[in-house]
Amino acid sequence: MRIGELSARTGASRRSLRYYEQQGLLVSTRSPSGQRCYDDGHVQRVTLIQTFLAAGMSSRSIAQMVPCMSEPNADRARRALTVMDQERTRLTSTIDSLTAAREALDHLIDVNRSFLANTADDH
Repeated sequence: MRIGELSARTGASRRSLRYYEQQGLLVSTRSPSGQRCYDDGHVQRVTLIQTFLAAGMSSRSIAQMVPCMSEPNADRARRALTVMDQERTRLTSTIDSLTAAREALDHLIDVNRSFLANTADDH
């Protein structure tokens, strides 16, 4: 498939797809006329890249993990595992912080609802 179809299937802009290639996150083949060519595996790769980016991972971190996903060898796997462990720790910390913020917000919502219920009873 060409870049337009990959863009349509993933929701990633053509510009983003070219950026992913520039950063080493995605590799395409070229047609004789020089157009980028992708296969169905690229759809999954782009979706994974988008998920990682949305989670706050840098393109540099993702690039360090990508070779392990496509061309594994022992050295790449060791380096990728280090990055994966670091990113997992960071994500866990972020999730914990978000959970604490949600719990604090839930408490404030309960307090506010109680206040409003008591205020309604007074009028």
